[in-house]
Amino acid sequence: MEKQEGRDAAAAPIEDPWYDALAGGWDDPDAVEDEGPAARSSVPGQRSGAGQGHESGPSAAEIYLQVQRSPAFQEVRSRYRRFVVPATLGFLLWYLAYVVAAVSAPVLMATPVTGPLNVAMVAGLAQFLTTFVLTWAYARHARLRRDRVALDLRWDTQEMTRGAER
Repeated sequence: MEKQEGRDAAAAPIEDPWYDALAGGWDDPDAVEDEGPAARSSVPGQRSGAGQGHESGPSAAEIYLQVQRSPAFQEVRSRYRRFVVPATLGFLLWYLAYVVAAVSAPVLMATPVTGPLNVAMVAGLAQFLTTFVLTWAYARHARLRRDRVALDLRWDTQEMTRGAER
């Protein structure tokens, strides 16, 4: 058994299937060369050896920075923020108002609405309803105002990175 371990261990290289080549240094050719043949792949923006430079076009990192600085990307981010920031603040204020009312006005919260249902139970159920309505509104906003432009940006970015690989 020792004989087989020694001979086979030297002959078969062990490659880690969970190795993340992207985490191994984007623009550091020495880091990629030191990792061995498994790390040298055709990942966009990653050089496989020293001296290649940028003859084939911009690296993936440069392409992503270019896209990030584009007016279309800035518009998508702006639309996202214009919805998410007020919606988050509104929901947090609504939640905190419920908690503060439960602590500071227990008599108000115990006021019966109908049968065994009181104000606290109605407000608590309204929290769930608000969550579902906010989720629906977010999905609708994304579908109508951001998804098409974001998909176009993604497509353009993929085309640019494919062009840089060639």
